Formats: sequence, structure tokens, C-alpha cells
Amino acid sequence: MRSNMLQTVLNDLNGTSADIEASAIISSDGLMMAALLPNTVDEDRVGAMSAAMLSLGDRTARELSRGNLDQVLIKGEKGYVLMVQAGADAVLTVMAKPNAKLGLVFLDVRRAADAIGRILG
Repeated sequence: MRSNMLQTVLNDLNGTSADIEASAIISSDGLMMAALLPNTVDEDRVGAMSAAMLSLGDRTARELSRGNLDQVLIKGEKGYVLMVQAGADAVLTVMAKPNAKLGLVFLDVRRAADAIGRILG
């Protein structure tokens, strides 16, 4: 039941924004909880990288006195990867197009992360 609710959040997120190409919900220890990823992407690898990046970003924010980590944004020539904490023990990872309107993507991702946090309670 909970996995269906998480999948619905991803379906809504990907359907809301044409700029979002893929998304996944990953536990803080790197296990895939729900995903809408292309077939060419290895889910296990995405899970491990997302958990590691969020952990490193959190440590960096704390060590440099920047407060609690809000998000990690990676920009590459083929687009963006955005990772946001979704509740206490999950990460929402989103891949967006290179020409994405980031303000709208951030808004949609934040709403989805809040919904995920409520589901995972």
C-alpha cells in the first residue's frame, strides 16, 4: 500500500513538469523505494549515489556552519540532478532537462518531498 502511494507521488511529479525526466525515492541507506527511471539507468547505482551525495552534502553543510541541508543540485551539460530530503529517512532524486525552469522544478520537488515525508511518517 505504501509503495503504491509513493509511486503515485512520482507519477504526479513527473506528470506535472515537462522539465522532469525521471525521479526516484531512496531510503537514507541507499535502497530504492519507488522509481520512474529510464531503462538505461541502474536503480541500485542511483540509490547508492543519492544516499552518499546527500550524506556528504549534510556533513558539508554542518562542517561549514550552513545549517541543515535543504538540497543538493548537480548541473551537467545534459541536465540537472536534484536531491532533496523527503522525511527523516528518505531522499527524492530528480533528473531534469538542461533547459529546465529550476524555480518551478524546485517548487514541484519540494511539494513531492513533503508528501513523501507524510507517507513515510
